Amino acid sequence: MKIKLFTIPNCITLTNLLCGVGSIISSLVYNDLQLAFIFIIASAVADFFDGFAARLLKQYSALGVQLDSLADMVSFGVAPAIIMSVLCGQMPSAFGLNELWCEVLCYIPLIVAALSALRLAKFNIDETQKEEFEGLPTPGAAILLGSLAMLCERYDLIIDLEWLALISVLVAAMLISPIRMFSFKFKSWRWSDNKLRYIFLLSCILAICLLRLYAIPAIIVLYMAVSTVRWMAQKR
Repeated sequence: MKIKLFTIPNCITLTNLLCGVGSIISSLVYNDLQLAFIFIIASAVADFFDGFAARLLKQYSALGVQLDSLADMVSFGVAPAIIMSVLCGQMPSAFGLNELWCEVLCYIPLIVAALSALRLAKFNIDETQKEEFEGLPTPGAAILLGSLAMLCERYDLIIDLEWLALISVLVAAMLISPIRMFSFKFKSWRWSDNKLRYIFLLSCILAICLLRLYAIPAIIVLYMAVSTVRWMAQKR
């Protein structure tokens, strides 16, 4: 069986992967968390367009599915985990912990990488996630954590080390939670079919106008909150 490696969708997916590597290098080598976040945003854009290109060109393949997961693991699993670990190393301890315990806490965000792997592996075999997601999608988690680091560096915000470790654990837990989260796949443009999506997008525009860069993490938190309320209402 002949397998085509360098299709247009696969090349876009590889762009996603390379941007993820760029984010890791920016964090570890240059200690530039703003640039690391920009690379994550670039990865998310590429992640969107590889699927779009595959549908447009009808170039679906099993290779593309596997490649997409591998790229997402780097860009939305490893990269944000490293960003948060580096950020933890820059922040003070609220309880005055000694250097050893501070170093231990700096490794806590690596759980994001581990649970992202579980999230992506589950997604590949779960047929119920075609129309909506179970758990927070990895790009959402990466953007939330990456934007938090970007804001801290850009505006000299101080968040205690313990809080950052806790946030990392909570976001990681959301990746494998049973909460059903709505997707942004529009099957039509009718209001009746997409009320929640349109209202959420309008809320995002309003948040950006009011909060500027602070809107980025706020939008992801709002997405999780709305999805959780919707999921609980559906269960009832």
